[in-house]
Amino acid sequence: MYKPTEPGTWKGRVDTHDGEEGKRWHQGIKLLNLTEAAEPAAAEQAIAFLGFCCDEGVKRNQGREGAVDGPGALRQAMASFAWHLDEDVMLFDAGDVFCTNQNLEEAQKQLGKKINTLLSNTYKTIILGGGHETAYGHFLGIKQALPEGQNLGIINFDAHFDLRSYEKQTSSGTPFLQIADELAADGRDFNYLCLGIQQSGNTQKLFNTAESYGTDYVFAPAMQVYNYEQLREKLQQFIELTDVLYVSIDMDVFAAAYAPGVSAPAALGIHPDIVLILLQEIISSGKMLTLDIVELNPKLDIDNRTAKLGASLLYHVVQQWSQV
Repeated sequence: MYKPTEPGTWKGRVDTHDGEEGKRWHQGIKLLNLTEAAEPAAAEQAIAFLGFCCDEGVKRNQGREGAVDGPGALRQAMASFAWHLDEDVMLFDAGDVFCTNQNLEEAQKQLGKKINTLLSNTYKTIILGGGHETAYGHFLGIKQALPEGQNLGIINFDAHFDLRSYEKQTSSGTPFLQIADELAADGRDFNYLCLGIQQSGNTQKLFNTAESYGTDYVFAPAMQVYNYEQLREKLQQFIELTDVLYVSIDMDVFAAAYAPGVSAPAALGIHPDIVLILLQEIISSGKMLTLDIVELNPKLDIDNRTAKLGASLLYHVVQQWSQV
């Protein structure tokens, strides 16, 4: 089910006495209703947020439920950001896709259709999850919008490969294996780079699956600022193999001190600084097509710490992406 965002959803501080110089995101964002006929973006740089209110995949994966509320928490955390965007940049909220009656597969199809609509009309898209089952729905939209012959690369900041078998059922742990098999069926390569993998959080079966599918990865302990040059080189080599990039940020990649509000917190997860630096490298390549941020669980958050981190990352993504 799809529902456009209601007026008044974005709200925050208003500095009336500062006029236009006091503008914040909640005062500048435009609402986009995807139930109506879509039109090409009305700005040179148009960035659209689309929510996926779903944690059915997390539930199926025996995780802790609550990611269904992630999109709302991220909007709330972003609302009062100061507006520092150029005149040719517009931000849009394209509403939410909901998973109803535990029908994850239908919800993913609906998400894919909405993403295809946005991408086909020249919007840059940021998807607000939702569990990591968001990724397969996201891919369905990318696949529809991807020009013939374009080589897709997937960069996943994540503690987990999410390459579990979906023979019995799909879940938040299966999306990238689903994507890999679908790409193979279409005669396309599966270019997949995971950054922040926790050895303790992935069984030998998952490492074997990753190897058999040609997955490249970096362990969490190596994701350090002092190791930036090596990480940058690996990233550039991967980017050179692709035409367009889909980037996914799973909030459980971060240390629990920064991101306690996730289904599977990582005591020795990574620091946000290295992700921010690598995101800048990815965006500056000019190849990023779309991005999602997933696994925020507001029910488990402490002082909105995880929501604020996710929102802050998106702030920097928007600032840089709007200039590419």
